[in-house]
Amino acid sequence: MSRIATFTIIGLLLAAPVLTAQAQSKHSNTPAKPKKLFCWNEGKERICSDALPQDAVNSAREEFSVNSGLRKGGVDRTLTEQERADAAVAAAQHQLDQAAEDTRQRTEQAMLSTYQDEADLRRVFVERTGILDNNVQTANYNVASLRSALVTLLGSAGDRELAGEPVAPKQAEDIRLRHAELVAQKRMQDSYVEQRKALDVEIEETLQRYRLLKGVSTDPRG
Repeated sequence: MSRIATFTIIGLLLAAPVLTAQAQSKHSNTPAKPKKLFCWNEGKERICSDALPQDAVNSAREEFSVNSGLRKGGVDRTLTEQERADAAVAAAQHQLDQAAEDTRQRTEQAMLSTYQDEADLRRVFVERTGILDNNVQTANYNVASLRSALVTLLGSAGDRELAGEPVAPKQAEDIRLRHAELVAQKRMQDSYVEQRKALDVEIEETLQRYRLLKGVSTDPRG
């Protein structure tokens, strides 16, 4: 196997047709098998050879015809396990993005063909709006009730302490339980409020998109 650096590649390519012609004249009865010249990088050095060593098999390389000196193609380097995993994730994400775009386009077409006007479209959100409004109201009532009950229990426990009496174990346990219930209910209340705000945003964005698809101006001046 011969290995040469970049500065000799031009001479080799220029001499290749002559050498090939000489070889064919000596073996005119045996068709010459097309040979390739491989070029790849090893660090900062450019290496070219008519045979590919094992340690360069996974490297990116270019391939030239020894007969004509023309570039015949190239091979990208072999990806690492991490790069293959990253590529698979990217491909899967691209597929998901394309599916989401296809769904969006179908949804928009259905929107145009199904709903005659904004009022018709708003009715789609009536049920969700009603459910969330009811959840918020129920959570508000529960939070108020639990807070009132906790204040009463704390007041009673405070009165006992002021009177020099210890807080009964059951009373202390009731305070702990009421406080835990209040914290949990408050979290639920906050969640319902955030969901209701998010729904308002979704409704407005949907209406804006509908107006755009319909070609209706969103400018209040018309």
